[in-house]
Amino acid sequence: MAKKEKMLKVTWVRSTIGYNSKQSLIIEALGFKKLNQTRMLPDNDSIRGSLHHVAHLVKVEEI
Repeated sequence: MAKKEKMLKVTWVRSTIGYNSKQSLIIEALGFKKLNQTRMLPDNDSIRGSLHHVAHLVKVEEI
């Protein structure tokens, strides 16, 4: 039986205006285009590391 991969439901809730440009690039790299957009991302170390840098800009739920 295949192992089901854990997913994260990530919602971009706060604008990057006024923050470091690196954080804006991280939001873009995560695939966000518009504010209040929700994305389903795999739960792995690279995604978790990126989310750590922009934790004040996003809302994360484990699924």
